[in-house]
Amino acid sequence: MLRATAARWPDRDAVLFDGGRWSYAELDARVDRLASAFVRLGFRPGDRVLVQLPNIPEFIAVVFGLFRADVLPVFVLPAHRRAEIEHFGRHADAVGYVIPDTFGGFDYRSLAREVRSSIPSLRHVIVVGDAEDHTPYAGLEATPVGPLPPVDPSSVAFLQLSGGSTGFSKLIPRTHDDYLYSVRESAAICGLDETSVFMATLPIGHNFTMSSPGILGALYAGSAVALTRSPVPDVAFPIIERFRVTITGLVPPLALIWEQAARTTTADLSSLKVLQVGGAKLTAELARRVREAFPQAILQQVFGMAEGLVNYTRLDDPEERLIHTQGRPISPDDEVRVVDDEGREVSPGKAGHLLTRGPYTIRAYYNAPDANARAFTADGFYRTGDVVSRDEDGYLTVLGRATDMINRGGEKVSAEEIEDHLIAHPQVHDAVVVAVPDPYLGERTCAAIVPRGEAPKPAALKAWIRQRGLAAYKIPDQIVVVDSFPETAVGKTSRRDIRAALRAQLSAPSQAAPGA
Repeated sequence: MLRATAARWPDRDAVLFDGGRWSYAELDARVDRLASAFVRLGFRPGDRVLVQLPNIPEFIAVVFGLFRADVLPVFVLPAHRRAEIEHFGRHADAVGYVIPDTFGGFDYRSLAREVRSSIPSLRHVIVVGDAEDHTPYAGLEATPVGPLPPVDPSSVAFLQLSGGSTGFSKLIPRTHDDYLYSVRESAAICGLDETSVFMATLPIGHNFTMSSPGILGALYAGSAVALTRSPVPDVAFPIIERFRVTITGLVPPLALIWEQAARTTTADLSSLKVLQVGGAKLTAELARRVREAFPQAILQQVFGMAEGLVNYTRLDDPEERLIHTQGRPISPDDEVRVVDDEGREVSPGKAGHLLTRGPYTIRAYYNAPDANARAFTADGFYRTGDVVSRDEDGYLTVLGRATDMINRGGEKVSAEEIEDHLIAHPQVHDAVVVAVPDPYLGERTCAAIVPRGEAPKPAALKAWIRQRGLAAYKIPDQIVVVDSFPETAVGKTSRRDIRAALRAQLSAPSQAAPGA
């Protein structure tokens, strides 16, 4: 894909960033050198490499270099810490790990030293910046171009993280063919061409930022990709003005911040023609406010999943659909079922569980037979875990989640994973983590604990969890102490009753920002 675009538009801008710009020809040449370097390091076709880079141009070069060497990137997020990196590294048998030296005040080189001994397969840690005792990225970029292996388009291209409704996220195998189909159709739906400038505002390793239409859709269409290291308006708005950004994607909490900032900013945002919002449910009220704050831009709602199915409102949809729905599928070949608890299809407008099967939706998770048995029907439909309604024209409205995964500002938090950490504390007898509504994050995490003896202080318990190597956005926003949990008729803890009680108790809005 990249080589074809570079051959067609070699001198066009491909990547725009604070330190300069790369043309398509320059990016393509960097990718060739990196692919050759990966082969010389001993990476073999099908090997897996963890990629934990922020929104920097090297991310794009590394990912395409791995593709070209027939090596599979495993996209982990900059927010992930020891617990997640060890898990994904072992599960994927990762042979490499690509990191920045520091980012956001955190030293990833120290993290790499911590995890290296617990990932037996790991042979190379590659660092963008000051590598210290690791392999320097800069040296790889100087590698002469050598022979590269052929790449089968039907083979797995990379492993992406699932939303992780139980325990750690699962790994999602996406092939070159299926992802290119999604990227190509997304670019067309979103109106990308060689005059477009897509800004990667959200973490670049997210499926949304990668492919909806994302950086890959932009590079497929011959557009430029602009990078911002921070999504806050004071940083991102000047990037929009400087590079004349035409399209970008946000999650609802960030859309709220942008909506407020856009009313007072002095930055020229007139180039922005499409403002996408996805990753979590966008309320109709916020959708209206975003439309008012960015009158020159079309609001496009995006509802998708790393497992495959992606839905968009179309750029020419009427106001009612832009505000109240999360769009319809990319492809006429996407099969969508909305079913009741017994698996029977419901009528249009009725709530039900979303099932899907189609040309770019996976058939199985990576090395996860138990999860596959739960997530897929006998005839190959993926159980998304979403509760939706569908109108007669196929447009979906997301109503909630059927599982206990918490959508905290677009970052998925598994209640079970956090509960396991809480219960490991010597002063915690039992714990339940639930979502409670939050006007800023959409949902925030609340942990209810039954203490063992004297209850731990919430601040001390949060610090203890953080020391266990968990990502900051997974630390509970609030912790409350209770004497016991309500139970169902069969003796199970009733999350519904706990959630209702906590929602009544915790009605004050949260001041926590994502990752706080």
